[in-house]
Amino acid sequence: MPERTHVVDGFRLGWLPPGLGTSVSDFTYEWDDVSFTSRVWETGSDDAGWRVDMQVTVMRGDVLSDPAAMHAYLARYHERDPETWARTPFDHLGDPGFRAETALFWLAEPGVAVWVHLDGERFSDQQLVRTACGVTGTTSGIATTSGTATSGTG
Repeated sequence: MPERTHVVDGFRLGWLPPGLGTSVSDFTYEWDDVSFTSRVWETGSDDAGWRVDMQVTVMRGDVLSDPAAMHAYLARYHERDPETWARTPFDHLGDPGFRAETALFWLAEPGVAVWVHLDGERFSDQQLVRTACGVTGTTSGIATTSGTATSGTG
């Protein structure tokens, strides 16, 4: 049986780490004039509780105009000090971004940012980078799930 391809608000997830939970949920919301579209994979149960394995979020808003503005906005969103939080650069296939603990985020184009988070206790840094680098833009611009995808050891 082929695996599903995941597209989140116009971005295709080309590689998913093995062992992701099978509970997958989509969320849309807005915060301070930025729209968020997220897909979350969780492991657990109603009895034992749920744990987020992976989250991919696409953010769209005029305030995300350049890497510095994106960083400042996300520092405020996460209630972190922008002078010290997520200062390690991350290059996503030529798009400028940053590393924040167990997440990578980048400016895909002015007005559009992408955030990829993996549970750092269950997944390696190598898997985080491979997952993030597997995220590529599509032309559809809508969140859908269909088709085939790749996953594997990493």
